Amino acid sequence: MKETKYEQNAINLLRNSNSALLSTISISVKDYPFGSYVSYVSGRDRTIYLYLSDIAEHTKNLKKDPKACMTITREKTNGDKQESERLSLIGDLQKVDEEIIEFCQKRYYTFFKNSEQYAQFHGFNFYQFTIKHIRWIGGFGQIGWLKQKNWIYQNPKWSIKEMNIIEHMNNDHQNTIISSLKAEHNIEELDPKIIFLTIDGYYVKGESTTYFIQLNAVCRTSSEYREELIRLAKENKKFENKKTTNLTN
Repeated sequence: MKETKYEQNAINLLRNSNSALLSTISISVKDYPFGSYVSYVSGRDRTIYLYLSDIAEHTKNLKKDPKACMTITREKTNGDKQESERLSLIGDLQKVDEEIIEFCQKRYYTFFKNSEQYAQFHGFNFYQFTIKHIRWIGGFGQIGWLKQKNWIYQNPKWSIKEMNIIEHMNNDHQNTIISSLKAEHNIEELDPKIIFLTIDGYYVKGESTTYFIQLNAVCRTSSEYREELIRLAKENKKFENKKTTNLTN
């Protein structure tokens, strides 16, 4: 499914970032918002996961009232900083169900290696953000509320084949990964590997950094994913390393 430019830009910011300002309803200062810096990861379907300590002020607030807002920003380095991109997500933050804790651990510990040490201490838990409202600001005149129904999707059908797709891409079509990194991030990596898929792109692990490659359409099935990967390979053909195999052959 094709998405609007605002939605694509908002998704790009969500996936390429991993920190946000979390606002909760304070219990210490009654009825006032409380802001704190948090790290997050996003799931296959744009669900957001946080790893929070029970003793943190924002966690105490959430236990009383799960209502929250996460604001993610990408600050302009040049020009008017008031035109920096901003994404505000409004919804409820609650502990994840036990059956997805392992999924959260794998995702979170990959992006935040030091956080694995937190498991040795009591009182750290994964929380899932149920998004109900989305506000996008892309700069002057680029403002709007995004439709929740266009943002939220069920776990994709390809999720049971995720590792098969990743292994196939890494083993047989690394050139497509290399060319996509060059096209989207202007980065040259010798041995990049896909580590996670999402409905709107995939994460690539480079030598020292993780990158997100965005797709143009939402992919809910394996065939949709294949079609979009082929389109991306053709689009980025000029960036190919001729020594390796590409998807369009």
